[in-house]
Amino acid sequence: MKRVLIGGLGRLWPSFEEHRGQIKLTLADLLNYEQMVRDNSYLPLKYALDRVVAGILLVLLAPFFGLLALLIYLDSPGPVFYWQKRVGKDGQVFRLCKFRTMVPDAEKTTGAVLAQKNDPRVTRVGRILRRTRLDELPQLLNVLRGEMSLVGPRPERPEFVERWKKLIPYYEIRLLVKPGITGWAQVRGRYDEGPETVWEKLEYDLYYLRNLSLSLDFEILGRTFLVMLLGKGAH
Repeated sequence: MKRVLIGGLGRLWPSFEEHRGQIKLTLADLLNYEQMVRDNSYLPLKYALDRVVAGILLVLLAPFFGLLALLIYLDSPGPVFYWQKRVGKDGQVFRLCKFRTMVPDAEKTTGAVLAQKNDPRVTRVGRILRRTRLDELPQLLNVLRGEMSLVGPRPERPEFVERWKKLIPYYEIRLLVKPGITGWAQVRGRYDEGPETVWEKLEYDLYYLRNLSLSLDFEILGRTFLVMLLGKGAH
């Protein structure tokens, strides 16, 4: 098995990340993620390209957005778009925009809860939008505003970020870059269902930060396109 040198400590470790696309949390303290992100020369180009591509896509997809908005309006009462607070780079909170996929006031009696597989709160059109990830497209507006990237860790709600920071070590590392409409953890990991899956997806996020590059972003976008076509990997 190929082995790699991590952190310059003179110890050899199995190349777990090469085979799984993850970095174990037990090794996270051996890597200086802040310096890796700070020294990554691709990031300025990445964020510039994000805004250019988002602007072009918003113009090209405007008629399609109109069609989806009409379907949502006809399927169930309530607003077409759904705005929700999410945590972005360096812990900054912003309002994320998505197509509404649930009944209005879905969390009125429960408060903030994770969406589940076959969630009864999801509308008929909403199930299609979630399965194909078309509900995420309005986040292009957040990318254009500089709050998000096309590719990056998933933007989480403030309530969940505080919860996971207490339960999962190094969780705040994923906040070193802008969150993405899609990402390595989104196309490789399972849907968030609790601490175990969030832990697993954080290990994917750590891999992404360590290997952040144009080629990896293109791979993630390609995998996302397949998910949208096949309707797999989203709830």
